[in-house]
Amino acid sequence: MTGPPRRARVRAFAKLNLGLKVLGKRPDGYHELRTVLQTIDLADTIELDFTPARSTTINLTSVPEIRDNLVARAAGLVLDATRSSGRLAMRLTKRIPMGAGLGGGSSDAAAVLLALPVLTGKRLPAAEQLRLAASLGSDVPFFLLGGTAVGLGRGEELYPLPDAAPFHGVLVAPGIHVSTAQAYAALGRELTLLPPPDILSVFQSCVWASGLGTPSRAWPAPVENDFEEAVFRQHPRLRSIKRKLKQMGAEPALLTGSGSALFGVFGSPVRSKGALRLFEEEQVFTIASVSRARYRASWWRNLRAHIDERTWPPQSRYSR
Repeated sequence: MTGPPRRARVRAFAKLNLGLKVLGKRPDGYHELRTVLQTIDLADTIELDFTPARSTTINLTSVPEIRDNLVARAAGLVLDATRSSGRLAMRLTKRIPMGAGLGGGSSDAAAVLLALPVLTGKRLPAAEQLRLAASLGSDVPFFLLGGTAVGLGRGEELYPLPDAAPFHGVLVAPGIHVSTAQAYAALGRELTLLPPPDILSVFQSCVWASGLGTPSRAWPAPVENDFEEAVFRQHPRLRSIKRKLKQMGAEPALLTGSGSALFGVFGSPVRSKGALRLFEEEQVFTIASVSRARYRASWWRNLRAHIDERTWPPQSRYSR
């Protein structure tokens, strides 16, 4: 069976960690985390062209080229899970800095998990999408949801929070490679079956006190990023960037993930643009938060030729 090509162009948004607490090392070798995640408007672009056919081929072009790209792996998982076959061509254009703690590769993979079932005309239930996402990486499941969410475990166990009040800011990506393994080792969190009560209570109190989603607060009070001190000791330039953001009035200014990108939140787009001049030697972006409603609206808009209703996850009009 063959048919006409089905095409879509979608955006894969970056994320920030509004706070990140590392509890302890787990028996499986991973660390137990508590974090608040937020989508922002910095995004990669993926163009997908799927033609139903009896045999399957997957071709990925990436600018820049990326080895072992999660996008191709995600496409293979979708086609296997939906028992679909066809010719799939994808073009990925990167704008999210790589290796900066912004989740760009994970977001790209999640974009394929959301878009490809729509193009194949096969249903992939949300629970199955989340399972496939977790098999690709700890950050991937979040990008099936968007908005503001709390992440537990390795970060893959997610629960939605009311969207934070909209904010604007500056993102600085200095291009420094931070070894995540070394960052964890520098924290000195040992194997434990119970989370340290002081770290856990700080996370809980900050999230509860933040007033997430309440219009009376311009900014949810952030939890600290536990990686900062360890990473700043290894890379003093990052501490200097945070200091500059604070001097310009950013509140908060915080490392995202294990770095090396840092963000600062300002009261208006004008103030964000004014802070850009301090970072002429760095890769720097103005950013804005993306609510869950805006996140979903972007997907419905980009897939409108292939869907009939605004459901989540998006469902194909080709489904039987």
